[in-house]
Amino acid sequence: MKSMHSIRTIALKELLEFVRDKRTLMLALVLGPLLTPAIMLGILTLAETRAKSQIEKPLEVPMVGVEHAPNLVKWLAGQGIHRKPFAGDLDTAIRTQAEDVYVRFGEDFSEDWHDGAPALVELVHDSTRQDSEIPVRRIEAALTLYGQQVGALRLLARGMNPSVAAPLAVAHKDLSTPEARRGMVMAFLPYILILSAFIGGAYLIIDTTAGERERQSLEPLLATPAHRGAVVTGKILAACVVGGTSLLLTLIALKTGAAFSPGIGRNMDVSLPAIAKMLLILVPMLFVGTSLLTFIAAGAKSVKEAQSYMSVLMLLPMIPTIALMVSPVKNQLWMFAVPFLAQNQALMKVVRGETMEPMQWVVYLVAGFGLALVLWFAATQRYKQERLAISA
Repeated sequence: MKSMHSIRTIALKELLEFVRDKRTLMLALVLGPLLTPAIMLGILTLAETRAKSQIEKPLEVPMVGVEHAPNLVKWLAGQGIHRKPFAGDLDTAIRTQAEDVYVRFGEDFSEDWHDGAPALVELVHDSTRQDSEIPVRRIEAALTLYGQQVGALRLLARGMNPSVAAPLAVAHKDLSTPEARRGMVMAFLPYILILSAFIGGAYLIIDTTAGERERQSLEPLLATPAHRGAVVTGKILAACVVGGTSLLLTLIALKTGAAFSPGIGRNMDVSLPAIAKMLLILVPMLFVGTSLLTFIAAGAKSVKEAQSYMSVLMLLPMIPTIALMVSPVKNQLWMFAVPFLAQNQALMKVVRGETMEPMQWVVYLVAGFGLALVLWFAATQRYKQERLAISA
């Protein structure tokens, strides 16, 4: 009972001091939760608008050797792909990103065409540039359609059924849900949310550990009858309150922003059940992050030293995201016990509209809170060191 009173007192003390710092409060609970969803939604909106404009607007492309294929050039114009006058070296224009793609008709195009041989049409572009992806696909699709139409007419002219040249009819049956297709668009959403939970309480933790040690105000606190475990627990709980509030505001801002952007709203699941599941998934990471930061910052002699560790810690949630993008793997039960990877996989299930099995929830929650407990114990042991109260 006495320990609970000490924990509550310390937690309220840290929260009160945090609230008094208006600038830090604004940064942690206003700018962070609002800025992160705003940047993410802004990038997605810009990408969607740009892709839509590239698909729908007429495409002007430089063409070389148009005198060899005048009919094809006219047909492409009817498909919204027009010849663009250009003077200079087109290969250099592609390398310098002045042009996305250009079409080159082979010098023997007309002869091959009349002989019934494949006529060369070359698309010149830089495959490493994403800007050229949509224009290249549009031209490829148009050329494929033109080739199919002409091929069918040639067979009819010879008294043959065009279906003879198509022995197979390949069809696709997509079993993915709309939520799953949204998940592909929001592939980087887990990293942002995991990072928000992992370092959400960093402002308070660094100030109440390394900051107090630098200000030499930690020694009076450790001199009180409160148990060191109660001191650590109170600080961690206070940081979790701040981090949890910031995380909740981030999710609310994400849902609100998607509601005002119909295009983005179709590309991500922001329903209330999905938001609630995301919050539940991120709670263990919130405790893991604050406990780890408490352990690290308690050993730092100054705020500057504690902040220097942040750049390394911010890379940890990025590791599974990059690994899964490079080498996707199927969900396995053991993954839900691995920090950061577990959160990534669980959040992707929510975004894709899939259901986590009960055993996956059990493994995830036990592993998450178990790791947080280990880090809490390590932080408590560090607070029991008498040299902790000695400043640099």
